[in-house]
Amino acid sequence: MLRDFQKFQHEFGRHLCDPHRVPRPAGTPQRRVAVYQELVFNNLCGFVDTCFPVCRSLAGETRWRLLCRTFLRDWPMHTPWFREIPREFVRYLHEAEVRLPLPRWLPELAHYEWAELAVDVIDAPLPRVDPAGDLMDGTVALNPALMNLAYAWPVHLIGQEFRPRKRRPTHLVVYRDADDIVRFSVVTPITGRLIELLASEPTSGRRAILHLANQLKHPDPQKLLGFGAGLLGELQQQGIVLGRKL
Repeated sequence: MLRDFQKFQHEFGRHLCDPHRVPRPAGTPQRRVAVYQELVFNNLCGFVDTCFPVCRSLAGETRWRLLCRTFLRDWPMHTPWFREIPREFVRYLHEAEVRLPLPRWLPELAHYEWAELAVDVIDAPLPRVDPAGDLMDGTVALNPALMNLAYAWPVHLIGQEFRPRKRRPTHLVVYRDADDIVRFSVVTPITGRLIELLASEPTSGRRAILHLANQLKHPDPQKLLGFGAGLLGELQQQGIVLGRKL
């Protein structure tokens, strides 16, 4: 059973999230409560604005502010971490029934913008590797600060000069390099699937490529092995593959 102060906190929180429909708790002065309303909303907007600059510019300031308002009002955020607000905003766009006229590609664009932050803050210790090791017969070590993403829209191209009207499947790898800089790499669906196989369990490049050949029903798996070896080398040059795991 909630105590009186807990009931007050609950009512006060509901009012701050939806001041137009939820009355402020009895006995609270309107002017002081308005200060809290502004602080809460401005703080939320600060985290959202910083993470999604492209979405904000394309949505327009009025619609963007309304979207932030409905996010605060309608989405049940239970995380105590401010840095997780952008992730919750992405979930809101994908999972909630947002009743605003938004471009169909906006949820994926928001995810793409959030991915940069997510990879930047991943706490992933580097594995022990041999950079010169055999990637085909040794266990391949992927960069642990990595996201392998598939989108229905070309999110990496969307901006003021390009707003797509048709879907175009796009595969991207977002990763943090040795200098702690977040990089984005456009890859083919086959490359994306190979990275997915390497990430699913410890395995050699050879086994992963032969598995991929079987999935693709490739008529000449040995030929795909030659292609795959070169591809692993390219991924290592980019910093997506680190080397052979020790």
